[in-house]
Parts: sequence; structure tokens; C-alpha cells
Amino acid sequence: MQPKARRAYVPGLAALLVAVVAGCSAGSDGDSSATDAKPGSPTPSAAPPGKYRTLNEPCGSVPRATLKELLPGAASLPEDQQEKVYGGTASVTYDTDRRVGCSWKADSAAASHQLVIDLERVVSYDPAVSDDDRAQDVYAKKESVAALPSPDDPRDEKASQQPSGSPPASTEAETETDSGKTTQNGPGSDSGPDSDAAGESTTPSTSPSDTVPAEGLEPRRLDGLGDAAFLDDVLARSGSAAQHRTVSVVFRTSNVIVTVRYTEQAAHPAEIPDSQELQDRARGLARKLVEQLNE
Repeated sequence: MQPKARRAYVPGLAALLVAVVAGCSAGSDGDSSATDAKPGSPTPSAAPPGKYRTLNEPCGSVPRATLKELLPGAASLPEDQQEKVYGGTASVTYDTDRRVGCSWKADSAAASHQLVIDLERVVSYDPAVSDDDRAQDVYAKKESVAALPSPDDPRDEKASQQPSGSPPASTEAETETDSGKTTQNGPGSDSGPDSDAAGESTTPSTSPSDTVPAEGLEPRRLDGLGDAAFLDDVLARSGSAAQHRTVSVVFRTSNVIVTVRYTEQAAHPAEIPDSQELQDRARGLARKLVEQLNE
């Protein structure tokens, strides 16, 4: 009789142990949940994506009427060549959802003009940083490279104090003669056709009013153009001594950064491209591109 009692007791004990273990496991899970949960704490969330997921086709972004204004030399070309000029040349990129660009160029008897636009869609791969914030960082670096002068920049004051007709401070090259007299020569005037026997430059002199844009036209930040914008204006010489001016307008809207670069090179060395005209045209195109992005 005892063996039978032992066989009945063992299964009952096993069932009891299973129940106890199950109860402990359930209690342990419950305690873990209670421990992990933190009532009142904010739930972590990824930063919001940027407004733009794609980019417009760049060569078709500039209206034909605008191209005719920016590239006056194209009007005298045969019809088939005009179509080629106005069609533009797309920039080579590896991801057209991230970066695109286009360029146009036309020559005339008075000057040559080149237009370049570049659109960059910025994406943040850090879930804690939004696309817009990352785009602002990229834009800020571009503005820093432009080195916009501040109102109290001593470089501006120095330029304004130079006597009319003297070469700009940024292109002066001083050389000491045997007698100790200092002569000031422009770029490329040490030797060659631009110098006379006395070593003085025979290239047309450029006054500060030509190299430094007039008040109100100097490189500066712009209001009312996207979320942030600035304009740069640079006058330089080519190897042929012809002067060319490049006006750049850079703006950011949400996570897209757009650069408009407009250059005019005069056909004659004495001619200086006009800041006002180039800036008005570049800003006008920038406004059109903002409107397209907001459509």
C-alpha cells in the first residue's frame, strides 16, 4: 500500500511546484514593468523631417524671359544656337534627390555672361537633429566662407579712405626701387605689355568706388528671401586683364539651400561690370526660385 501512496504524492507535488514557479515568474514580470515605466517622463521622438523630399529639375527652373534678360548675348545667335544656350548644361551629380545644378553662358561684343544655379537638399542622419537644423549649419558655413564685412569692418574704412584713382588695397603690389622710391603696380605689372620702361603700370586704374560696391550694394545679409539669405559681390581680373564681377545670392528655405551665381566679364579692360544691375538680376531670379519651392 505504501508504494501506491508514494506514486500519488509525487505528481501532486510536481503540480504544486509548477504553479509556484509560474506565479513567481508572473510577479517578476510585473515588477519589471513597474520598474521600467516612468510615469510623467516624455517619450523620446525623432526630429521632424525637412519640408522637401525632392528637388526641381534645375535647367527648367529659370523662365525663358529671365534667361533672355540675364544672357543678352544669346539674342543675336541663330535660332538653333539660342535653343542650346537657353537649354543650359546640367551639373554632374550622383543623387538628383540630394543635389542638382545647371549653368548657362552667352557672349556678346560688349560682355560675356554666365549663370549658375545650385540646389542642395540637406538630410540629417541624426534622429536628434532635424533636417532644417542641419541645413542651417550648412548654410552658416557658406556664409562664413563669404566673410561678409560688418558695418565696422576696418577693411571697409581703409578702402573708403584711399584717394580716388589709386589701385585697390587688395591688389596693390609695392616694390622698392634703387632710390628708395616706392611704386605701386597692379597684378601682372612687374613685366610684360602692361608695364612701361619706368616700371609703372599702364593698365587702367581702378578706384575704390569701382572695386568696393556703393553703399547699400556691399556684400550683406538679405531679408525676405527664404528663411535666411546673403549676397556676395566680387570684382576680379582675368588673365587678359578684363574685369569680371560675380554676384552670388545664397538662400535657405527649410532643408534646401540654393545658390545663384551670376557673372559678367567686360570685353574691354577699361569697362567695369555694374554692381547694381547684376545684383538686381541675381536677386530677381532668387525670388523666382523661392516662389517655385513654395508652390
